[in-house]
Amino acid sequence: MVEVARRDHGLLAAARTCRTQGAAPVGRGRNARMTQAYQKVAYYPGCALEGTAHAYDRSTRAVAKALGLEIEELQNWNCCGAMEVKSTDPKLQTYLSARNLGIAAKMGHTAVMAPCNGCYHNLKKAEYDLRNDPASIETEKRISTKAGHASYQPGTVETIHALDWIKKAIGEDGLRARVKKSLSGLKVANYYGCMYSRPRHIFPEKDKGPGSESTLKPHFMDDVLGAAGAVNVEFPLKTACCGGAHTLSDSDTSTRLVLNILTTADACGADVIATECATCHSGLEMHQSRGEKVFGKKTNVKILYFTQLLGLALGLSARQVGVHENFSDSVGMLRARGLG
Repeated sequence: MVEVARRDHGLLAAARTCRTQGAAPVGRGRNARMTQAYQKVAYYPGCALEGTAHAYDRSTRAVAKALGLEIEELQNWNCCGAMEVKSTDPKLQTYLSARNLGIAAKMGHTAVMAPCNGCYHNLKKAEYDLRNDPASIETEKRISTKAGHASYQPGTVETIHALDWIKKAIGEDGLRARVKKSLSGLKVANYYGCMYSRPRHIFPEKDKGPGSESTLKPHFMDDVLGAAGAVNVEFPLKTACCGGAHTLSDSDTSTRLVLNILTTADACGADVIATECATCHSGLEMHQSRGEKVFGKKTNVKILYFTQLLGLALGLSARQVGVHENFSDSVGMLRARGLG
């Protein structure tokens, strides 16, 4: 716990670096190159989006419809292996994720979109392992043969995040043209979590210069919400871990890690923390309540999926994007800004 305490002190001190930016994130005014390949993609919701993160699924589907983008859910998909399988048998996890990629290929897709950071990370990792790890290749082939389906051939399908999908299929200019209710004046701390960009080697498309995502300082969510009118605050903990993997085994550590994120967002003047990870979102909401009850630390920042904020900007109602499903009660704040 001494190490956690030191981390608490260091991360809370990071709040001193907070700065508020305008609607267009600093240095990110350019659009990524648009691609027709993302106008229709395979959709892999994963387990969480059918349960605790149903609001993320609801808002993702609603935003797709509002933007005129087509998503086709994978047929008979399975769990990606999440953290549980990966921690006990990583080769089996590679097979589970590869099977989903194979389904996307069989359905005729060249890209599969996964909004959940865990699913996105695991599919990307499977792609890497099947190119570079002989043991993973052998395991995937053996289980695929036993299951009676073909092995997945790496490179057949591209895995993209929901942020990649919107950023590259529509772009900032396209979003600005579609905004019906600007997020103007809403101060947002964009929180990406730790699995969106780490480990770096499984994301070869990142860090490729202008137009690409950064693993050190991600900005795609800033770009998307900035185009919708939001004021993005300079948030130093955008890739800090929320302790999601330790929620059951060490709840106090998870709560402390979340409090670092929440108190820093408050210190930065954020009205909202925007999330793009199902596990992170649930953790922030749950430990915000627990932080007040167990540690006596009350924080005021609201927590919303980035797809919910974008949907509101596109003119969808709070109910259409599932705001009522969130544990964090942001309805009053949104109504006061004409967004509810």
